[in-house]
Amino acid sequence: MKHQLIEISKIGERQKLFSRSEEKTSQLPNYLSVNDLNAAIDEIKTWVGYGPMPLADLTDVASALNIGTISYKHEGPRFSLGSFKALGGAYAVLRAVQKELKRALGQNVSFGDIYSGRYAAEVKNITVVSATDGNHGRSVAWGAQRIGASCRIYIHAEVSPFREKAIAAYGAEVARVSGDYDDAVAQTKVDADENGWIIVSDTTWPGYEETPKDVMAGYGVIVDEVKTQLAEPPTHIFLQGGVGSFAAAMVLSFHHLWPEATPRYIVVEPLRAPCLFESAKAGRAVTAKVEEESIMAGLSCGEASPMAWDVLAVSIQDYLLIPDDVISPTIRMLAASEAGIKAGESGVAGLAALICAASDSEVRSRLNLDGDAHILLIGTEGVTDPELFSQIMAEEI
Repeated sequence: MKHQLIEISKIGERQKLFSRSEEKTSQLPNYLSVNDLNAAIDEIKTWVGYGPMPLADLTDVASALNIGTISYKHEGPRFSLGSFKALGGAYAVLRAVQKELKRALGQNVSFGDIYSGRYAAEVKNITVVSATDGNHGRSVAWGAQRIGASCRIYIHAEVSPFREKAIAAYGAEVARVSGDYDDAVAQTKVDADENGWIIVSDTTWPGYEETPKDVMAGYGVIVDEVKTQLAEPPTHIFLQGGVGSFAAAMVLSFHHLWPEATPRYIVVEPLRAPCLFESAKAGRAVTAKVEEESIMAGLSCGEASPMAWDVLAVSIQDYLLIPDDVISPTIRMLAASEAGIKAGESGVAGLAALICAASDSEVRSRLNLDGDAHILLIGTEGVTDPELFSQIMAEEI
């Protein structure tokens, strides 16, 4: 274990930390209420296959890093979809279809009405669409299949063939576009507008906020579970970045569902896709051009969600960038640890960042990573691309 940690930390010498000097404000934007979160949690808990995801104690890693405790929330088994995205996308599909039926029929429609097939013909004529790096699209496709809606998912040039097939397996039509994730988002907007399709995205833009709020509400299930699994609130939470919706959802969920928890949040991004890091430095949401896709596919985003950024701007002090080549050794280390967890590239980003930070004396001191630290990591994905995972485990990547 020590040798593996040294291997990761040496690579991680290229990490970059930015800590905002100004004080955080306690006034969070009121994008999600307790009622919003509880409604999503109560609904998702009724779904077939629901069960709390495991929270593993990485005792051997904590000992090697001289840190109090490290808890790893493993989202890989979530509804057999491989990631936490199963919570947000599928719930947002259900809510979007419910709202569309209410608009079209001029009357309230319950989830029970949708599940019963009472409006099966109307639901089939509704098409939900989204752009994805893989996991969100899989969730949207699954959510559409659950209720009989039509679905079209946009992927960009670098999305792996396995992830494309995994989305199509849930009955979605998959369209591959040139460029990166942000280009896929742009094409989704154009086609949805031309065809009257409903976008189910986890990022926002002016005039489009309600559905991303539903996505974020679904993620609240994670915090609902964690607060029953941990004996005491964490002191630190490492959160994967991306467009920022996941991190913002976790901040809002902890604020509402576990208000006595006041952790220090550290947002983690790839060096190749630092949109939140650069936004923090600029003091406003900015775009970071993704010149080369990161192995952390789910985090390879160049533009922050404006709504998510509103939350992060007043709640996050620390932003940490990590190089791609810490990811494969972290995946191998986690699989070989006492917990024996098989995880995906974006899923281990928080753990990789923690190892790099704790192995750098200056960063370790600035983040207060010591024997009194109780770290929460959220392993956002399991093995979502078995072919890539096999290459990583064979040390080919």
